[in-house]
Amino acid sequence: MNPGEGGPPRLEIDADGCATVTLQRPRHRNRLHREDLRALQAQFARAAADPAVRLLVLTATGPVFCAGFHLGELEASSSEDAASADPQLFEHTVDALEALPLPTVARLNGGVYGGATDLALACDFRVGVAGMELRMPAARLGLHYYPRGMQRYVTRLGLQAAKRLFLLAEAVPADELLRIGYLDELVPFDALDAAVQRLAQALEAGAPLALRGMKPSLNEIARGAFDAATLDARVQACAQSADLREGLAAFAAKRPPRFVGH
Repeated sequence: MNPGEGGPPRLEIDADGCATVTLQRPRHRNRLHREDLRALQAQFARAAADPAVRLLVLTATGPVFCAGFHLGELEASSSEDAASADPQLFEHTVDALEALPLPTVARLNGGVYGGATDLALACDFRVGVAGMELRMPAARLGLHYYPRGMQRYVTRLGLQAAKRLFLLAEAVPADELLRIGYLDELVPFDALDAAVQRLAQALEAGAPLALRGMKPSLNEIARGAFDAATLDARVQACAQSADLREGLAAFAAKRPPRFVGH
């Protein structure tokens, strides 16, 4: 990695099963290049396939979380790389993050712009810092945003908040992001790691099978796209699981449960 230019995201997995993906282009406000999106997809897939991973935290280096897609690459459609690339690479990367079966947390160390607003919104929880802002400039660029991104905005924030963010294209301050539900928690920068850690510990205390079942069920219900048989299968899988037996036994014994994920 060139220290001046930065490079693709970094994936680290700790002993507690927390996977942390860190964007690494602070000089350019952590804008996302095609190579970064491909790296993110591979890292998401690796985390999903590892049974030891209990949750994923998405964060970045520097004072800005992410400036979104590298707009210079929008003009590169005639290049050999672009011709062979997925034309919906950004959308598919964000969808892959939302589809992860494990819980996800966005550690927003600074401002969030453009497509990065949807990347963070695809996470289950978002913790932001005082002084950050969000701006979705699609309307000022002449860009119609992709459908799944707009769907995430509407289902998570409501229609009027989505219209405000997309159509006005104004910078929205941190306290307002908390009010409209974009942020789950807003803290001073020096309290960010502790806030994320508290959230991670709460998620790690849950039964993996129940978390991996309820997360997609909630997202599907929110989109109006749930299948009753699929939801029932998830319910039955938990009802017949060793984790449920352990959870009930631990509750009766007044001790912490020791879940195994099945």
